[in-house]
Amino acid sequence: MAESDASVLPRPVRPAQGLFERWPRLSDLVVATLAFAATLLMWSRSGDGAAWSLASFSGQAVYLCAFTAHFALLWRRDHPWRVHLVILLCAVLVQLIGPVEGLVGLAVSLYSLGRHEADRHRSLAGALSAFALVVSDLELTTMPGPGAWMTGMLVLLVWYVGRRLRFRGEYLRLLEEHARQMERAQHAEAERAVAAERTRIAREMHDVIAHQISLMTVQAGAARTVMKADTEAAATAIAAVEQAGRQALTEMRHLLGVLRPSESGQALDPQPGIDELPALVRRVEQAGPEVALETRGDLSQLSTQLQLTVFRIVQEALTNVIKHAGAPVNVTVSIERQNGELIVSVIDDGPGGAARLPGGHGIAGMRERATLLGGHLSAGARGARGFEVRAVLPVSIPSSAATGGGEA
Repeated sequence: MAESDASVLPRPVRPAQGLFERWPRLSDLVVATLAFAATLLMWSRSGDGAAWSLASFSGQAVYLCAFTAHFALLWRRDHPWRVHLVILLCAVLVQLIGPVEGLVGLAVSLYSLGRHEADRHRSLAGALSAFALVVSDLELTTMPGPGAWMTGMLVLLVWYVGRRLRFRGEYLRLLEEHARQMERAQHAEAERAVAAERTRIAREMHDVIAHQISLMTVQAGAARTVMKADTEAAATAIAAVEQAGRQALTEMRHLLGVLRPSESGQALDPQPGIDELPALVRRVEQAGPEVALETRGDLSQLSTQLQLTVFRIVQEALTNVIKHAGAPVNVTVSIERQNGELIVSVIDDGPGGAARLPGGHGIAGMRERATLLGGHLSAGARGARGFEVRAVLPVSIPSSAATGGGEA
């Protein structure tokens, strides 16, 4: 996941990114060479020829210390405090053997100590050591007085600049990491939303198609049975098949229509609710079962989402009755509001109730709808005959369900 995020996020624009960031080893070599050359030039301008004389042991030692100190800068990024310690020791040796002017590489190591050293105690100790070395050298040799202290302050200023740049780099790094975390969180949230929407669409498609096709199958079977004996009854059954097919097409068109971008002036049809239950009962009765619809309590101020859930649960329960219990069966659909809850029950007295297993997609879909609203659903046989689906739904829908699980 991290690799994919790194490929998606654009690299931040850094104006100072150049030679030092793209080719760090080459830039360190250039810095070390220039600092070494500047040190030799400074020594030559001071008129002290001892540093240039390689005939004596002291001249060779001074030259070797200067070379070692400056080319230790090649490791200034990975080991800043060790490199600074080496340069401090070389500076002390140069002053004791020479004595000559200081090392230019000390300023570079001070900056690197502030810029690249993670341990602030080591970094501060290295800066104070360089401050003490420079001030003591100037006080004892060439420039006693306030000038030595000013030079020491410049030493600390070089270290402080490197330290501030390190803090700024850490701040930018934290911002980039935070941006990556936000990107990952957005991707995860988008994937969860897509998965939830796929589940909702699959549930809706199952409810629409299973119910209508079950009605069409039963009516078509009845028409085929009575076609020769009673053509009028067969025609009525065929008309019911046509009506069920049209209803299925209408509901599927509505369901798929919410997936398309809405056009100006094009309104979506309302979702079915409790008021559409009588029409649902009439369509089911055309397939054979006798359905009694009972309502108790005030059902006028229920939310649209709750009404849709009730309609889908009743629709799926009646579909299961048609598929499993057969035509000659009595069904009671009861919807009652009491104590802030809505109790929905669908009871039939069909045969084979104990053999019906509540493990299909229909029962699972109904239970998922009830759970989404903060309620619960039970389904099971009523002895040797009959089957009951019972859902208890809260009238007040939780905010999580209202925002994350609503119908489009």
